[in-house]
Amino acid sequence: MDRTDNRDHHIKRIVLPSGKTIEVVYFSDELPDPVDRATEAVAEAAEAPASGLHVCPLCESCFVHPTEWSEAGHERWRVALRCPNCEWHGTGVFSQELVDWFDEQLDHGTDALVRDLKRLTRANMEDEIDRFVEALAIDAILPMDF
Repeated sequence: MDRTDNRDHHIKRIVLPSGKTIEVVYFSDELPDPVDRATEAVAEAAEAPASGLHVCPLCESCFVHPTEWSEAGHERWRVALRCPNCEWHGTGVFSQELVDWFDEQLDHGTDALVRDLKRLTRANMEDEIDRFVEALAIDAILPMDF
């Protein structure tokens, strides 16, 4: 996160879990209190699972995904999570670093889904071609089929 300070306001550039960047303008000279940041860090350590946000604490499925997220302070995110395997739901406040790592895990999952989709599409097309070739060979294709 980038921050530009000014007498009247300061701007923070925030990279959302989706990869989009937004600028938030604050019209106050007050910045987060370091004592509050230490308290948040202790709270996060208690809430963040050791295996990562993408792993369900109940069924240990690796398919946990965010359903909502919002800024919860300086470089902090409130994230609502859902496991599609056992329907577990949870919410926590996590650091930008942990949310960035979670976003990378989601990207890896998306890549795996796209690879599987391409393989399935190819297998389906090969099957359709084989059936079409077989239909041509036994003269089962008629002009009215087109």
